[in-house]
Amino acid sequence: MASDLAEKTGQCEDPTVGNECPTPIVERDRNFGVEIGFQQIRFPSVEVGLPENYENASSISDLDMLLKFFKDINMLQQPFEEILQEQRPDCVVADMFFPWATDVAGKFGIPRIVFHGSSFFSLCVQDSLSRYKPHANIASDLEAFVVPCVPDQIEMTSSKLPDDLQDPKNIGELHKSIWNSDERCYGTLMNSFYELEPAYAEHYRKAMGRKVWHIGPVSFSNMDFTEKAQKRGNRAAIDEHECLRWLDSKEPNSVLFVCFGSMPRFNSTQLREIAMGLEDSGHPFI
Repeated sequence: MASDLAEKTGQCEDPTVGNECPTPIVERDRNFGVEIGFQQIRFPSVEVGLPENYENASSISDLDMLLKFFKDINMLQQPFEEILQEQRPDCVVADMFFPWATDVAGKFGIPRIVFHGSSFFSLCVQDSLSRYKPHANIASDLEAFVVPCVPDQIEMTSSKLPDDLQDPKNIGELHKSIWNSDERCYGTLMNSFYELEPAYAEHYRKAMGRKVWHIGPVSFSNMDFTEKAQKRGNRAAIDEHECLRWLDSKEPNSVLFVCFGSMPRFNSTQLREIAMGLEDSGHPFI
């Protein structure tokens, strides 16, 4: 059960659970001989006060909607448990934002593996901040402190802390349940590769004591142009052919490509700083 499961459920005419209604991606994999089934769970957005069909976190625009969205995710626990009871799979792979999956799978003696789409570095730093709280006695948001017990000397200020440490009551409670679930699950699938961050892959395994498989980048499974350009992410604001023509007009190795993904939300001050930095680089950019 991946985090984009809810995103895939809105394309079917039949709202029932079953195998008869795959998405085009599932259908493509079946045509390649992959034995894959499709179980659909309705995302209860209206029940928590969200608009109908708000099934993807990229649609969320503020903290209130985000908290409702995660309340929605918790409501998936019961129908998911019913599927496990019926199907009894050998293993459950669940995104980090389904922390309840560890206990639900455990009820049936099924190992749960958590999928993390970020990096070893970010999780190691997050663990250190949560465990040792080096920011606790810092007087100013601008005063630097060192993140302890990680492979490199990482300096931060309180203003750069993750959201869950800046907002311990709301986002913090969610992340606390995620870290607790991670510690008790069977292991981790990481969307990274060892050669990219070997010191932090080792730290995650040895210092933090986690069983892990580095399987990234998972985007390499989509090597066909059509798959990369048309079947992943949201629709771009520019046509891919126009973009390629523009790139072809530039010198080799001269263009900066910056991508924050579909999830981040920047305020006007942050966007202005990003724009100024790109402009000051003196390079054409996307």
